Amino acid sequence: MELADLDLNKVYTYADYIKWNFEERVELIKGKIFKMSPSPTSSHQRISLRITTALFTFLQGQKCEVFSAPFDVRLPRKSKDDKDIITVLQPDIVVNCDPSKIEERGCLGAPDIVVEILSPSNNKKELKYKHEVYEEAGVKEYWIVDPREKAVQIYLLTNEKLLASGYLYSEDKVTSPLLPGFILDLSVIFNNL
Repeated sequence: MELADLDLNKVYTYADYIKWNFEERVELIKGKIFKMSPSPTSSHQRISLRITTALFTFLQGQKCEVFSAPFDVRLPRKSKDDKDIITVLQPDIVVNCDPSKIEERGCLGAPDIVVEILSPSNNKKELKYKHEVYEEAGVKEYWIVDPREKAVQIYLLTNEKLLASGYLYSEDKVTSPLLPGFILDLSVIFNNL
């Protein structure tokens, strides 16, 4: 089967998703297929590795874990049955503090922190949908990293809404209410890009 064989107007589930065996990477957002970029840029990879390493180092010996893409995050609405899950994402980085959500197939339920690194292929529609599904699922923090602007937009879940809490640039430091003591120096993250 090829991606071109699928009806892009149809609503798909995780049960469909796990049967697909084609080259392209895709995500499901509310049952709709979104193609992912074929391969991240070197800047994207550097940023992802640096953030993941900082989180991994900080989280050593703690119950929270960090995972990096490709890593399926399934966001159930009605039930946790594969045929009922219509949102499956592969965020660049996730931090999960509830071990019961981690399975061999990825994360089942909302991670605590989601980090998405923008690429040229990201579009506004995709970002809007992702913001909505992360909010609906109860993701507590959502970071959008913009390599071109060397900036990070952070959203915090407040009264069931992901609200912008700050726009940070390369001279700033990211902290997290979920990870007391964690400091991410953006000058290190964006160095030599």
